[in-house]
Amino acid sequence: MANGPLSGVKVIEFAGLGPAPFCGMLLSDMGAELIRVDRKDARKADFHPDFDLMSRGRRSIGLDLKTSQGIEACLRLVSQADMLLEGFRPGVMERLGLGPDICTNRNPKLVYGRMTGWGQTGPLSKSAGHDINYISLTGALHAIGPKGGKPVPPLALVGDLGGGGLYLALGMVAALYEAGRSGKGQVIDAAIVDGAASLMTASFDMLASGVFPAERGTGMVDGGAPFYDVYETSDGKYLSIASIEPKFYDLLRKTLGLEEELFNEQLDRTRWPLQKSKLESLFKTKTRAEWCRFLEGTDVCFAPVLPLHEVKDHPHNEERQTYVEVDGVLQPNVAPRFSRTTSRIQGPAPKPGAHTLEILRASGFSESDINDLKKAGAI
Repeated sequence: MANGPLSGVKVIEFAGLGPAPFCGMLLSDMGAELIRVDRKDARKADFHPDFDLMSRGRRSIGLDLKTSQGIEACLRLVSQADMLLEGFRPGVMERLGLGPDICTNRNPKLVYGRMTGWGQTGPLSKSAGHDINYISLTGALHAIGPKGGKPVPPLALVGDLGGGGLYLALGMVAALYEAGRSGKGQVIDAAIVDGAASLMTASFDMLASGVFPAERGTGMVDGGAPFYDVYETSDGKYLSIASIEPKFYDLLRKTLGLEEELFNEQLDRTRWPLQKSKLESLFKTKTRAEWCRFLEGTDVCFAPVLPLHEVKDHPHNEERQTYVEVDGVLQPNVAPRFSRTTSRIQGPAPKPGAHTLEILRASGFSESDINDLKKAGAI
């Protein structure tokens, strides 16, 4: 049985892509029971559950939501749930007959989580888009990249996963907490563009203070500063340095023997290009492993830049079990960690519809009900 802080919480999730499944993964890892509603005709060949890590820890029911019987069965499941999670374009759930008004009429305490790129309203709400489109609108993409170069997409971390899935999970848990006091559910409109904008709060702090760089790649924490950057080592690998605070910068100078006058003024931007050139040459004198032995664990603020195939073998990650194997597949472990209600990965991703009968029976559907759904082609 699940033992995380959300143990006992039931979530109905509608199968989707990207940030919505990531939100569901977080809820599942924390102990929530997730039932994913898949298309009845979803072909197993369309899915690779062994490697669909963001869909881990669910059970799946296959329903035909184009039939009235399928919709009614779905509403019956929703009536027993604490939360609903969907990631369709605005209006899709309403057209199916599963919009917030209908679902909350069946279940007034329901927390109804909605994941979109642009939001439920606004001129772009009905338009298609992807991660880099959403973060383009918030200033985040413009700010990331090298000096003199074009903006660099930061995987899908800032938009889909950070600005989307994480914010929806936080919103749903907050609404669940409030529903426990008020007895009333509510709708969470989680737009990736809103979440990505929120993640840029510190940048707006710097903008208001007049210290946000006018050009990307020239600021304190975007690769412009020599004391906060990535450097290549003699073996073609990389390390990261983040000696921002004066005491850490002084330790960096002492440790690396940077006694020359050039390094006296840490925040003199006119010196940064030459300082960086000197550091580039210095870091190329040793391998990454040699620099790890020399700098790792010190207050210089250092870490090796590890590719994915190496991360599990780092001693820090090994001790904390930051990465685990589930059914032979390496993946990140649950986060964050709880001292009493320990979270855990609830299992691998399900095949579409693999638990249809099991879910229906556990939800109070009689054999007669199930046979009627079969005859109607709803399951």
